[in-house]
Amino acid sequence: VCALFGLQCVVYMGADDVVRQRLNVFRMQLLGAEVREVEGGSRTLKDAINEALRDWVTNVADTYYLLGSALGPHPYPLMVRDFQSVIGHEARAQFIERVGRLPDALVACVGGGSNSIGLFHPFLADQYVKMYGVEAGGSGDRIGQHAARFNERGGGRPGVLQGTMSYVLQDEGGQIASTHSISAGLDYPSIGPEHAFLHDAGRVVYVSASDDEALRSFQTLSQLEGIIPALESAHGVAYAMKLARKSGPGQNIIVNLSGRGDKDVNTVADRLNGEPR
Repeated sequence: VCALFGLQCVVYMGADDVVRQRLNVFRMQLLGAEVREVEGGSRTLKDAINEALRDWVTNVADTYYLLGSALGPHPYPLMVRDFQSVIGHEARAQFIERVGRLPDALVACVGGGSNSIGLFHPFLADQYVKMYGVEAGGSGDRIGQHAARFNERGGGRPGVLQGTMSYVLQDEGGQIASTHSISAGLDYPSIGPEHAFLHDAGRVVYVSASDDEALRSFQTLSQLEGIIPALESAHGVAYAMKLARKSGPGQNIIVNLSGRGDKDVNTVADRLNGEPR
């Protein structure tokens, strides 16, 4: 958009994510963006958002703050939800056209929650459609090993972060806890406020998938369908595979593939020592 309209574009990105998302960084630079690495804190998404907000309030007269997830102060979560809901509207219409009825379940990964709220929102009034948001289970349940905000034992509880009250991973002193996920897009200590509401209302069930489960589903989808998913999406695929095994015959599940996995191939290759399993 900035390239099209001749606008200056500055992108803040955690230094660790710059390494994990090298292909996306190159694409942004190719389009003319200035990518600023954030070295402070955990060097991931949380710290990049902090720096972007700091820049915005310092230069508010000539700067527009753009966030790609359903996070931050009002009205950003609603804006992102409304734009992303094209996913759910199209999925709903196309599924009814092809199958003649609504799906039995929806599954999507949840970092900040933009792709998932975009899929879920047009189905919220359809009471018989079950919905599952899949968080990053990381490498364990202890604080610092995952990014599952609804994991109470792992530090998830209500709090305020970056202009939003939601569920936030916190340490015993109430400070923002460190997080871990093999997926850069899920490696964030809070979640969009509408997801917090849907969790408390019981409308959406939130589960998690571990790094290892995401890696397995990444390979399975690639080998069986010829689709290389983003590691974020692979978390959703991992749970959908579990759900399919538990579901009866004739059950239809929509899984949202929120991104392609080109950007993650190096991460996966390093994790698997270059040998797919």
